[in-house]
Amino acid sequence: MKFCSNCGAVVQQKIPPGDDRPRYVCDACSTIHYQNPKIVAGCIAEWEDQILLCRRAIPPRHGLWTLPAGFMEIGETSLETAMRETMEEANARVQIAALYVVLNLPHVDQIYMMFRARLLDQNYLPGEESLEVQLFNEDQIPWDALAFSTVRHTLKLYFDDRRMGRFRFHMGDIIQVDGRYTGLKEHLLGS
Repeated sequence: MKFCSNCGAVVQQKIPPGDDRPRYVCDACSTIHYQNPKIVAGCIAEWEDQILLCRRAIPPRHGLWTLPAGFMEIGETSLETAMRETMEEANARVQIAALYVVLNLPHVDQIYMMFRARLLDQNYLPGEESLEVQLFNEDQIPWDALAFSTVRHTLKLYFDDRRMGRFRFHMGDIIQVDGRYTGLKEHLLGS
């Protein structure tokens, strides 16, 4: 950031009084410009023992498979985002069951919130951001062609929980050190 979006003056990066980290600050109008993580929300859309996946028609990861998900819009709740993205990417109507996983990606300043949801019918088809949409059993999941580590971890947790006969809430961090992916650090919260 070089200029203040409030008055147009040049901004400086400094620690404002009472804060603990550098922010872009406008000395002309005193506006502090906070930069916060982006929230991504989506669905694990279930139909019997199958999961709905979308093959991406857009970058990044064009042609790879993902759960229907996307960035939250201003004025939207995470639940509304998950349902909207599922409709946009797969033209699929869902009923949300529960928040299933929250994954923090500090290296890209994102938070993923994935909800378990039930498909209301099988009238899904690719939206503008999808090349195709398909239901998969666990043994059919294209594990080597998944677009994002968040999707891989979410599906692994989902199928592990399903085998155990209960779904619990998961929270974790996708860790990268020096630009290299090192794995998922899951936080064990309560019982």
